[in-house]
Order: sequence, then structure tokens, then C-alpha cells
Amino acid sequence: LDITLQETRLYRDIKEEGREEGREEGERLLVLRLLSRRVGELPQEARSQVEALSLEQLENLGEALLDFTSLADLEAWIANQE
Repeated sequence: LDITLQETRLYRDIKEEGREEGREEGERLLVLRLLSRRVGELPQEARSQVEALSLEQLENLGEALLDFTSLADLEAWIANQE
């Protein structure tokens, strides 16, 4: 058996997990930047709540924030997620 590291299932799984984490981090940073532009500087509590969201929630927030006009909109959206 002559298997390279790249051919092992474990390697592929780890690589895919890293890709997913990178995608989630990129989405998180983009959403935080967009929120700051949309509603102004985010308080630390709101920022922490956004940072704790799953990838699916971040994607949903990315769409919802287009309708936000204030920090209260973000707070209401977060409260609705819990």
C-alpha cells in the first residue's frame, strides 16, 4: 500500500474542517463590518453575540441586516434567535 498523506480520509476531513472554519470566520468578519456601517459602532455585548452565531445564523443575519436602521433592529434579531 502506497498512500500519500493527501489521500487519507483523516487528511481530507481535517482539510475540509479548516475550509469550513475559514469560511465561517470570513462571513463573521463581513457581517460585523456591514453591521458597523449600517448601525454604527457595535457595543461589545452585541459584538460578542454576533461572534457566537453559527454559520447559518451569520448568513441569515447578513441578509436581515440590509433592513436594519438601528442597533435596536440587531438586538431584536438576536433576541429572536434565542
